[in-house]
Amino acid sequence: WPYTTKKERFDATMSMLLILSRAPRFSYSPVTITTSILRHTMSTSTRTPSFPATADLCDKYVTSPSRLHVAGSLHFHNYGGISQFSGQVQTIRCFESNPLVRKTLSQEGHGRVLVVDGGGSTRVAILGDELASLAAKNNWAGLIMNGCIRDSKAISKIPVGVKALGTHPLKSIKTHEGELGCIVAFAGIEFVPGHYVYSDEDGIVVSETELTL
Repeated sequence: WPYTTKKERFDATMSMLLILSRAPRFSYSPVTITTSILRHTMSTSTRTPSFPATADLCDKYVTSPSRLHVAGSLHFHNYGGISQFSGQVQTIRCFESNPLVRKTLSQEGHGRVLVVDGGGSTRVAILGDELASLAAKNNWAGLIMNGCIRDSKAISKIPVGVKALGTHPLKSIKTHEGELGCIVAFAGIEFVPGHYVYSDEDGIVVSETELTL
């Protein structure tokens, strides 16, 4: 079913009803067929892509050679329009300054997850709605911010995963670029470029290799 918005689905259903009303050779009544169309529309519009839950990954891999690591119970919160996301890790280390975050998100993400170690600062925001929109546009699966974000209401409507420590209305400075592609560590684990990260409502899991259920 190619229609994603309510208006598109309504228009498609009405068009189908019009076609059916002009086709007396149908062995089923237009009402019966239209009801089937509506049921199909409702079921497909609520489906979400299959995602390996972090709890299930832990159950399967926590004692395996895959070296699964689970982030500590720090106060990370989901802010993006997508709460479940995963992908290969790309990293940035910066502190209260985010020009490298913008530069990186301006590039094609290829379904990766950008992990930003902002030093745990809660004095400024290192991500806003413009950068979150940029991430979604350029095919980044999500962002994990060891720091704060702002524009949280707008970000909640953007189709990208965003996990952060909290919110702060003050934007960051732009004077220090930071470091790209380095190993960063917070929440009790290391995030290594090229490894895989899985994030959902229960937490964050990292593995050296891609995990499946």
